[in-house]
Amino acid sequence: MQTRGDFPWWLVAASALGLYFLWRIVSDDLYSQVLTTLSRGVAITLFVTVVGFALASLLGLLLALGSTARWLVVRQAVRFYVEIVRGIPILVLLLYVAFVLAPFLVELWNLIGLPEARTRDFPLIWRAILALVIGYSAFIAEVFRAGLLSVDPGQIEAAKALGLSSWQRFRLIVLPQAIKTILPPLGNDFIAMIKDSSLVSVLGVLDITQLGKVTAAGNFRYFETYNVVAFLYLAMTIGLSLLLRRLERHLNRKP
Repeated sequence: MQTRGDFPWWLVAASALGLYFLWRIVSDDLYSQVLTTLSRGVAITLFVTVVGFALASLLGLLLALGSTARWLVVRQAVRFYVEIVRGIPILVLLLYVAFVLAPFLVELWNLIGLPEARTRDFPLIWRAILALVIGYSAFIAEVFRAGLLSVDPGQIEAAKALGLSSWQRFRLIVLPQAIKTILPPLGNDFIAMIKDSSLVSVLGVLDITQLGKVTAAGNFRYFETYNVVAFLYLAMTIGLSLLLRRLERHLNRKP
């Protein structure tokens, strides 16, 4: 039975705040102009987040599998990567990748003998995505590792006894059970990446935050402009948070 304390009053308050800003956007020409300008950055923010998170999840899964490998050198190499990357702030990692790693990769590209490239040929948006992939893959690797280790070893041994291959054991036994453990923190990392994607504005990438900075510098209406910036981020993060909670409850109801 749900108690009165369980009622999501926070959601009611957040919805009321959202409706207020929607009313201001509809009724106030300044808010409408700012929203029209910033809406161009929504696509960039979502592109950086979705592509970055997909690649970070793939790399994180490979790192998690490496952390459970039989070979000591592989496990230690993965642990080295995870601990070093997790200790670097995302902003510092973003600047390092953009101005140190990217030029190095371009030089390496030229040394291999491929068609000559220059550092400016490496778009800033892809430098930002690479930084997010490196940074978040270390955190996601730990999420996957915890999920994989949560599966009862006895079931894996039973699958081996039935003659299932490593891929079949992973696909049919391990992953379906691990997903319930993996999904909540993985969803939280996705929401966190939406917020951290705002850091790409330091490279001049025209996401929501960068367009907000440019707009505010032009109209000097910082209050209204950053209200719209915050509204756009909150609409995405709270909406995704509610969707993930619903998906989590659906998975928990499954036998």
